[in-house]
Amino acid sequence: MSELSVASTAAEALAAISAAHLGEDKKEKEVYEKLSGPQKAAILLLALGGDTGAIWENLDDEELRDVSLAMSNLGMVEASLVENLIIEFVSKLSTSGALTGSYEQTQKLLTQFLPQEKVDTLMEEIRGPAGRTMWDKLGNVSETVLANYLKNEYPQTVAVVLSKVKPDHAASVLGCLPQEFALECMQRMLRMEPVARDILEKIEITLRNEFMTNLARTSKRDSHELMADIFNAFDRQTEGRFMSALEEKDRESAERIRSLMFVFDDLQKLDPGGIQTLLRAVEKDSLCLALKGANETMQDLFLSNMSERAAKILKDDMNAMGPVKLKDVDQAQQSMVYTAKDLADRGEIMLADGGGDDELIY
Repeated sequence: MSELSVASTAAEALAAISAAHLGEDKKEKEVYEKLSGPQKAAILLLALGGDTGAIWENLDDEELRDVSLAMSNLGMVEASLVENLIIEFVSKLSTSGALTGSYEQTQKLLTQFLPQEKVDTLMEEIRGPAGRTMWDKLGNVSETVLANYLKNEYPQTVAVVLSKVKPDHAASVLGCLPQEFALECMQRMLRMEPVARDILEKIEITLRNEFMTNLARTSKRDSHELMADIFNAFDRQTEGRFMSALEEKDRESAERIRSLMFVFDDLQKLDPGGIQTLLRAVEKDSLCLALKGANETMQDLFLSNMSERAAKILKDDMNAMGPVKLKDVDQAQQSMVYTAKDLADRGEIMLADGGGDDELIY
């Protein structure tokens, strides 16, 4: 008998043994059939323990992330399931009991053959939602490409996707969608309840196949706060267009979004110390362009918090600019808003939100 025939016969025998094992427990068979590729790989690597360094080192970053994420979510894996899996891979493994896959076990195993810095980064990604996830990768997809894909999906599906990506990217995508469809997606986002895990997983799998991205975790956030961030990221014309349309459809939600928005004009609520801190953090060219398109009140506010000489130079620079594009002014003003938020996050200034309830009293 040839070597090929022997291998074929052995494979058939192993397959028959596997089928017999699985046939003994219908429930276990169902669990086994639902295992994904990364889950099967994770179970085998976990069973092999610390002798798998060469295997891990040959995985690329995406494969490493997929297998590690699957391993950290395994929980209890019955010994019989491990045995059937080993048979499927035509391997030999002796196991005395069940395996437990956990975050801690995965981290301990990775530490044996990967640099600590890489392990820390990888485990932070797995832990989520603060880590980099599939939704972060989706944010790197062109808004035009993503909008062309999403416009053929159900509004509820689009709402889920846009609620998971960064607000500025969601804003860009909404701006590329047909207005009526975009408005319907916004309303779905505002009314959206926590998404069932199985539904989110189906969306994630579809997106991963389409954009070659990683799995993500769910996170809870007030839908109106999310939408306020999205509106903050719109340019002025797009913001006005969608806000007017939303007011006609759902005035209560529109008013709540407006109250949660933090826009350039809200910077006038900063105290003098906050204004001066912001002035030191903003690039001169960006400040000049932002104030060029601001109203007189906002201009006076910032100029009055500068030295007389610096204020004169800034005025001269603004006059020398000549006509400027509204789009460029919006970007400069939004950049100042983002800088102010960063300073507030570091505790260097105090911001009041768009609503009057947060106005500072001295």
